[in-house]
Amino acid sequence: MMPQDRDPELEQLLLEGVSLTQETIPLASRSDTSKAGDKNTVVPPGGDIQGALGLFAEAAQDMATAGLELALGRHFACADYCNQVAEKAAQSVSLLRFGRQSMYNHDLRALGELVGAPEEIQKEMAILTPFHPETFYAETPPEEADQVISAEQASSYLQSARFVFRWARAIVLKA
Repeated sequence: MMPQDRDPELEQLLLEGVSLTQETIPLASRSDTSKAGDKNTVVPPGGDIQGALGLFAEAAQDMATAGLELALGRHFACADYCNQVAEKAAQSVSLLRFGRQSMYNHDLRALGELVGAPEEIQKEMAILTPFHPETFYAETPPEEADQVISAEQASSYLQSARFVFRWARAIVLKA
């Protein structure tokens, strides 16, 4: 991971874990979405806070792995992990809000819509949709995967995943 790609908030989550009493850290985002995470942050009856925290922790691990894959020059692996970050982050919100994971067909934008993500989050999720391995390998041989995605593209996918991750964090850790 490049020094400019370091995320101190993510490092804190990985080192210290997630707790029910942890205060959230203010979002630093590409645009003014400070109110985006405020919608429905109270756990509704039937919401699964423990499941949401567990899946969110997996998203945090995948976020770190995506950065490592980028640093190692494995650009498709980075994009694939970014896809997983977006899915797990959104599904953690689904667990919190509905008590279950939402059904979807690898279209991350559709998943974002199902869980009530704001439009700007859905757009970031749509960027990451093509990197589900089943979809990606349908048109790209595995041995060529890292050559068709540049380091700059992979870095931008990492930013998209981080944006979705921070949106979910504002919801899941506030509950």
